[in-house]
Amino acid sequence: MSLDQINTGDDDRALAFVAKVGERVRHARRQKAISRRVLSEQSGVSQRYLAQLESGSGNISVALLFRVATALGHTPDWFLGEDDPWDSDIHQFTHLFRRADDAQKKRALEELQPRVGSANKGRRVCLIGLRGAGKSTLGRFLAAEKKIDFLELNRVIEEHCGMPVGEVMALYGQEGYRRLERQALDTIFEERDNLVLAVGGGIVSEPETYSQLLRTFHTIWLKASPEEHMERVRQQGDNRPMAGNPKAMDELRSILTSREELYSRADRMVDTSNRSLDQSKEELVETITLIGAF
Repeated sequence: MSLDQINTGDDDRALAFVAKVGERVRHARRQKAISRRVLSEQSGVSQRYLAQLESGSGNISVALLFRVATALGHTPDWFLGEDDPWDSDIHQFTHLFRRADDAQKKRALEELQPRVGSANKGRRVCLIGLRGAGKSTLGRFLAAEKKIDFLELNRVIEEHCGMPVGEVMALYGQEGYRRLERQALDTIFEERDNLVLAVGGGIVSEPETYSQLLRTFHTIWLKASPEEHMERVRQQGDNRPMAGNPKAMDELRSILTSREELYSRADRMVDTSNRSLDQSKEELVETITLIGAF
């Protein structure tokens, strides 16, 4: 069968596939809170092509792959996955899972989910949210209130590497930093059963790391408005978010919007918007009591 034959009747579906790929690339980039320029530098792909890809007008080879896969009776991931499709249980499971009804899918996920319940979270509490939400301030307060240790995951990484996080990022890149972040989290889980931990806002964009966090810690999302996030960062003496970037607030709102669904997977949420520090402290203690962390 020629490519000309494959093209017949598949144009609309192929274009929809290209658009879906572009949308997923754009969503993944925004979840990691990186610009096209940074992604271009990290991937070696031009900003121009990334813009075309995200807009659904990427290289036609993506559409051709879809058409060839369709003609052969497969989906594109059949050819793109790391596992050999001819003898992989993963491909068979994926095929069966797609055909299952909602109840079957739920039972399958429950069966595969690691058996780590609330009791296995010990007295480990983790505060998540963007910078400026109050993770460090409220985390230190809660730890002192409960007479346990307070840790910031970034500080643990810095101690392990012997350099500031900025230098870690410059040396190892985003991927290397995320790997160190997961290793640090695993070490904390293995060695500590009693602490308050504050993590970077982007950890929720790493599915495996975030799932591990949700399974092994009582998680609290500290939520605030974009304006309060920005103002609190300024009060910390850091004016970089706004320096030379008139669209900084729009970008911050976009990050919050793209991560809201991920943050909402936490056990509880404490909204610190328009609240005094004492009010936020009181609500945090009440929330921790409700989930039975202490």
